[in-house]
Amino acid sequence: MRGLVTGGAGFIGSHLSEFLLARGCEVVCLDNLLTGAIENIDPLRSERFTFIKLDVTTYISVAGPLDYVLHFASPASPVDYLDLPIQTLKVGALGTHKALGLAKEKGARFLLASTSEVYGDPLVHPQREEYWGNVNPVGPRGVYDEAKRFAEALTMAYHRAHGLDTRIVRIFNSFAPRMRMHDGRAIPTFITQALQGRPLTVNGDGTQTRSLMYIPDLIEGICRLMQAPVHDPVNLGNPQEMTILDLAKAILRLTGSASPIVFRPAGADDPKVRQPDIGRARQLLGWEPQVEVEEGLRRTIEWFRGRLG
Repeated sequence: MRGLVTGGAGFIGSHLSEFLLARGCEVVCLDNLLTGAIENIDPLRSERFTFIKLDVTTYISVAGPLDYVLHFASPASPVDYLDLPIQTLKVGALGTHKALGLAKEKGARFLLASTSEVYGDPLVHPQREEYWGNVNPVGPRGVYDEAKRFAEALTMAYHRAHGLDTRIVRIFNSFAPRMRMHDGRAIPTFITQALQGRPLTVNGDGTQTRSLMYIPDLIEGICRLMQAPVHDPVNLGNPQEMTILDLAKAILRLTGSASPIVFRPAGADDPKVRQPDIGRARQLLGWEPQVEVEEGLRRTIEWFRGRLG
């Protein structure tokens, strides 16, 4: 089997590429390295792995057959939304259009990496796939939220109009090694601050919740979804909900850090709650997370510890 992964040098894309290679697939990785990193994929270099530096919003041309097109290209952190708003919108719209066109040309199965951010600051809890969301389209987070919502609509349009074999995964908060230290997300921020003995900065009062999933569980769910005959979106996430303040305290405990916790103003449109309803994934994929959050945090902390020397 031969698959193409856009954003393949990114955090999730590189883990997905590694998983596919380990199962005998040939992988073509596309990435413009805007937020991805060559060091994420250097260990993957082999005869079955091809890296092409490419901005998928301009064009995508790949020689030879493809069985899968997996579209993971996108900035995906709060820092990115502020620094790269137009690029975020373009990769969700133009990049998705180009990736869908390639899948149609090759007769390949297509998977869109969507996000729990399509639910916005939800008024329904937990969030199930039928919920349409509560998104501020003109707020600073709207560039990511609406890019992914448009990408979902375009994917379903290609499925209905062209008969393209599509999948949509809505990914909830995920973590593991290879996260960027300064990308603005809670886990890499807290770990880096704790290991460097700096105060842990909690946005708002810390009562907002997140549901955290270790990457191997996500990758397993994605690969099961690729083989399941389901075209509607499927949530992949960990129903174990925790507050941001409790996350900060857990990281302090696991790192052995004596850093204090300080509070700063919450970001605009920061979701107050986030918890997936994974009933569809359980029923259709026989899937649910297996790695405990604390075990995943231990492994991620050790990776960061090595990176920080």
